[in-house]
Amino acid sequence: MKIIVALSICLCIAPISEAQNWPSFRGPNASGVSQSQNMPAKWDAGKSTGIVWKTPIPGLSHSSPVVWGDRIFLSTAVRSDREAIFQTNSDDNDPVNENTAYSWRIYCLDKKSGRVIWERTAREGVPRVKRHLKASQSNSTPVTDGRYVVAIFASEGMFCYDFAGKLIWKVDLGILDPGLHDEPAVQWGYASSPAIYKNLVIVQADCHAQSFVAAYDIKTGKQVWRDDRKEMPSWSSPLVYQGKTRAELVTNAPHFVRGYDPATGKELWRFANSDLIVQVPVPFIAHDMFYVTGGWPGGRPIKVFRPGASGDISSKPGQSAGGLAWQSERGGPYVPTPIVYGDYLYVCTDKGVLGCYNARTGEQVYQQRINNQGAGFSASPVAADGKLYFASEDGDVYVLRAGSKYELMAINPMGEALMATPAISNGLLIIRGQHHLFAVSNQAGAKTTAGK
Repeated sequence: MKIIVALSICLCIAPISEAQNWPSFRGPNASGVSQSQNMPAKWDAGKSTGIVWKTPIPGLSHSSPVVWGDRIFLSTAVRSDREAIFQTNSDDNDPVNENTAYSWRIYCLDKKSGRVIWERTAREGVPRVKRHLKASQSNSTPVTDGRYVVAIFASEGMFCYDFAGKLIWKVDLGILDPGLHDEPAVQWGYASSPAIYKNLVIVQADCHAQSFVAAYDIKTGKQVWRDDRKEMPSWSSPLVYQGKTRAELVTNAPHFVRGYDPATGKELWRFANSDLIVQVPVPFIAHDMFYVTGGWPGGRPIKVFRPGASGDISSKPGQSAGGLAWQSERGGPYVPTPIVYGDYLYVCTDKGVLGCYNARTGEQVYQQRINNQGAGFSASPVAADGKLYFASEDGDVYVLRAGSKYELMAINPMGEALMATPAISNGLLIIRGQHHLFAVSNQAGAKTTAGK
């Protein structure tokens, strides 16, 4: 039985605008930042205080919700016999041997009520690739342009639907098996999310068996271009930047950070990542620069690039236009993608140590552990209305006041593990838990009712 708790108020939804849409992983420009106002700081999921609605979602998935207008899209993978094995804060590198059938599904929900408008089964069968104990068989976040919604279910394929739930096309991407860098049999599962540039869906796949970046026509699924590259496994997603003079597609991988022409796949520039064998965080845009972070082993560097570069820029620091703006050899994260909000770059490690830096220069402002008990973090932070939101694997959402001083405003338990990055739209904080999708609002004094 599905239980939805709905506020008996009218949410005043503004006309559709880019500021209120959250069309891909981390929203516009993968920045994690929304222009929404009157955002919540404190709520109580157990008492349903501040919870606009709560909708159960079957299966196990770490993909994030995306939003366009009044619709929310998200994906999941449902095991046929029982609940999938999953463990937070796990350092066990042995993959889960999947030998039972799954159902890979995509959901469309109403943003105001949480009601499921439609659900579609993209594929059924036994997974083609194993996964990490901390991962799922549905890690990639869908992407939408307001006409279509595209979901990648790793080795099970890529699927495109229209907003009415009609399957438009599907594409077999082959075996996507990133994992332990020097042991191809150790598969951890694919997690890169697609990006949209004009009429192209762009996919980054750095795996054991193959590594490539490719673009597909969003109307037909036909491959438009492909760059087969010699890379090591990575879990990062592609970023599209639309500048004044040209567009750039930025990818983060163990060997190189690369910039491409997203229309043709031509490589524009590259920067060597020294001695790194794992890359997870996604590049993002702030202050008209690309922020590229993370890497293991080593100090997990932070690199910030200006657009407009060309050629190999690995040994060309300090260029006035195009190239490396600044870098730090230490301080980057392993899994969560950092966030720039206002003048500051906030970097949260897997263990909850938060570093705050001047976003333009890299100068450290402060360092503080978010939780003294050492909660784990895999979800990336998001921000709006002067607040930063950090969702922990232990099931708590930490709300910090943005600025040059550390200020913890609230700790909000959700009652279930949080692995997915939240979305923000029209004053709603949309949080995916292990079993439910929640919408949290700052509307005060609202009464709640229960429905089916």
